[in-house]
Amino acid sequence: MAEREKTTADVVPPLLERHWTSLAERRFPIGSPRRHSTPLCFLVVAVKQATVEITTDAISRRPASPRASVIQPQNKKSWPMAFRRALKRTVVVGAGAVATVFGLSHLIEYRKTQARLAHVAAEAELQVPCADELPSRQAQLTALKTTEEFDVLVVGGGATGAGCALDAVTRNLKTALVERSDFSSGTSSRSTKLIHGGVRYLQKAIMQLDYEQYMMVKEALHERANLLEIAPHLSAPLPIMLPVYKWWQLPYYWAGIKMYDLVAGIQCLKSSYVLSKTKALELFPMLKKDKLVGAIVYYDGQHNDARMNLAIALTAARHGAAIANYTEVVHLLKTKDPQTGKEKVCGAHCRDVITGQEFDVKAKCVINATGPFTDSLRKMDNQETSNICQPSAGVHIVIPGYYSPDNMGLLDPATSDGRVIFFLPWEKMTIAGTTDTPTNVTAHPIPGEDDINFILREVRNYLSPDVEVRRGDVLAAWSGIRPLVTDPNSKDTQSICRNHIVSISDSGLVTIAGGKWTTYRSMAEETLDAAIKAHGLSAEPCKTVGLMLEGAKGWTPTLYIRLVQDYGLENEVAQHLASTYGGKAYDVAKMAEVTGQRWPIVGKRLVSEFPYIESEVLYAIKEYACTAIDVLARRTRLGFLNVQAADEALPRIVQIMGKELDWSQERKTAELEAAKKFLYHEMGYRSRSEQLTRTSEINLDYQEVVRYKKRFHKFDKESKGFITTVDVQRVLDSINVHIDENALHEILNEVDLNKNGQIEIDEFLQ
Repeated sequence: MAEREKTTADVVPPLLERHWTSLAERRFPIGSPRRHSTPLCFLVVAVKQATVEITTDAISRRPASPRASVIQPQNKKSWPMAFRRALKRTVVVGAGAVATVFGLSHLIEYRKTQARLAHVAAEAELQVPCADELPSRQAQLTALKTTEEFDVLVVGGGATGAGCALDAVTRNLKTALVERSDFSSGTSSRSTKLIHGGVRYLQKAIMQLDYEQYMMVKEALHERANLLEIAPHLSAPLPIMLPVYKWWQLPYYWAGIKMYDLVAGIQCLKSSYVLSKTKALELFPMLKKDKLVGAIVYYDGQHNDARMNLAIALTAARHGAAIANYTEVVHLLKTKDPQTGKEKVCGAHCRDVITGQEFDVKAKCVINATGPFTDSLRKMDNQETSNICQPSAGVHIVIPGYYSPDNMGLLDPATSDGRVIFFLPWEKMTIAGTTDTPTNVTAHPIPGEDDINFILREVRNYLSPDVEVRRGDVLAAWSGIRPLVTDPNSKDTQSICRNHIVSISDSGLVTIAGGKWTTYRSMAEETLDAAIKAHGLSAEPCKTVGLMLEGAKGWTPTLYIRLVQDYGLENEVAQHLASTYGGKAYDVAKMAEVTGQRWPIVGKRLVSEFPYIESEVLYAIKEYACTAIDVLARRTRLGFLNVQAADEALPRIVQIMGKELDWSQERKTAELEAAKKFLYHEMGYRSRSEQLTRTSEINLDYQEVVRYKKRFHKFDKESKGFITTVDVQRVLDSINVHIDENALHEILNEVDLNKNGQIEIDEFLQ
C-alpha cells in the first residue's frame, strides 16, 4: 500500500515536466527566441495532457485483485499523510503554473511596452521638424516650381506613393510628390477597408508549402500591428466570424486560424476562439441557422482607407515634403550621363490640372508609384518596355447597417466560384465584397450589375431566409482596380507576382508596383532603400516604424466627450469627428457654426441621417480638397456610404466651397455636374436607378397604377426610379409650399419602408 501511495503522488512532477518539455520542444526548438515564453494556451494543454496521463497511469497501476484495493484498518494513518503530500504538490504545481502565466503575460506586455518606447525614441530621433500648420496648396506648388533640385520625386498619391514620400522626407531627403487627381482617388480608397495579413494567403502557404506566401503574411501581420498603433483614431481591431456548416471543417478552419494567430506572435490582436451554434446566432442573429455547426472568430484590423492615405500624405507635408494633388506628369525629364553617355531620368515636366500652368520639377531620383497606371509612366521612360501590370477589378457594395452586428464581420471562405467574400460593419453601414475580374486600366472604374448581383447572392447564402437582402438595399457600389504585376526580372513573364516588385530601369526610374494596402510602409522602405543605393543618395535609415500619423497625437478614446462638453456638439457628430480627425477634431469643431437651436449648439449637418457637418467642408479645403468630389468621396465618405445622401448634400457642399474658393457660377455648375456624374457612374447610382425603374408587382387595378405612376413621375423628373427629399422640396417650392427640412424627412421616413432614404415606385404605390 505504501508503495502505491508513493507511485500515485510522486508521478505528478515528472509527468508535468515531461509533457511541458515535449510540448515546448515541438513548438519552440532549442535556440528559439520564444522558447521560454510559451503562451497560456500551451500551458493549459500541457496541464490537461499531464492530468490525462496521470489518470491513465494511476488506473494502470491499480491492483488486479479487487481485494487488494480494500483499505486495511492498520493503514488508516497513511492516507492523511498521502493526501497532505498530494495536496502540497498540487499547490506547488498550481502556484508554479499561475506564476508562469503571470510572468508570461507581463513579459508580453513588457515587450509591447518596449516596442512602443522604441517607436517613441525613433520619432524623437527625427531631424526633420514637424510644422504646426499645413502649407497651402499654392505654397506647395510654389515649392515645386522654385526648388532647384529635389532628392526624390514621387509620382502617385496613393498609399504607396504617400508612404514613399513620408519615408523619404523623414530620412532627411528633399522630397516632392505629385498626383494627377486627388490623394487616394484610385485603388487606395476603394479597398475592403481591412488591415490584414491574409488568411487565404496563409492557407495557400501551408497547403502548397510556399515560403514566399508565408513571409508575405508574416510581414503583413507585422505591418498591421504598426498601422493600428500609428493611427489609432482611423483604425481598430475587428472580430470576424467564420461560420462552419460541416463538422469536418471545424478542426480544419480552427487549425488554420490558430496558425494565423501563431504567425502574428506577440502582435496577435486577440486570440481566436470557437463558438457554439447558439452563441454564434446570439452574436450574429442574421446568420443562416440550417446545418450550422458553430463558428470561429478571429481578429483583424479595419480602417478608413481614404482618410488613412490622406493622413500619410499630410504627415509627409508637415515634415517638409512638397506635395500637390491635381498635378500631372506630362513627360519625364532626361539628361545624358557624361561618363556612360546614357540618358538618365532627372525629373518631370508637370501641369497643374486646375490652372493649366506647366513647370519642371527636377530630382535626382524619380519613383513611379502610380498603381494601375504603372505601365503608363514606364512607357514615358521607354516606349519599348513591356507591360507588367495585369489589372483586376474588385467590386464592393454597401447595404444598410442592420444587416450586420455593429462590432463583428463575417467571412465566406469559399464562394460558389472559389473566391472570398467579406461582410463587414463600416461607418454604421455594412460593406460586402469583393469580386476579382480581369479589366482594363481606367481612371473611372464602374461597378457592373453582374458583380453586384454576385455579391448579393453570396451574402444571401449565409444569411437567414427571414432576412431578404434586396437589390434596392444597395446604397452604394464601387469598383477598384488591383494592380497585379508580373516581375520584369523574372524569366516567366506570364506569372503574376503575389507580392510587390521594386525595379530600376536603365535610365534610373524606380518603380514600385503591386502589394497590399497593409504593407504600404514596408514597401516604401524597400523602395527607398533601392533608390538610395541606385542613385547614391546620402540618407539616414528608415524611421517610419512607430511614426504617428496626422491626428494620432492628442487622440484618446474619450476625446469625443470633450468635444461634446467644450463645443456643444451632438454625441454622434463628436464621435465621428474624433474617429476621423483624431487630435485635429478640435480644429474642425472650432470652425463649426452656431445652429441657432437649444441643442446642438454648433455643428450643422450636411444631411440629417449622417454625422457630417458643414465645417468639415471648410477643413477639407485646408486638407487640399479642390473639388466637390474630393469632399464627398475622400474627406468625408458620404459618397461611398449612400449615393442618394451624397446627392442631397452636394448643392450645399458646392455652395460652401464656392464661397471659400471664390468660384464663378460656371465653376459651381461644372462642379455639380462632375459630382453627379461621379455618383451616377462610379458609385453605383446608375445601376441602382436602372434597377428601381423596373416595375414591381402591385395589387392595384390598371387605372390606379397609371394615375399614381403619373403622380410619382411628377416628383421623379430625372426618371431615377425613386424620389427623395430634394425632389419633393423642388415640387413644393414650385407651388410655393414650404415645409421644414426635418419635418419633411420625418414624413418621408414613414413612407420609406426599407429605410434607405429613397421612396421607390412600389413604396409610393403601397
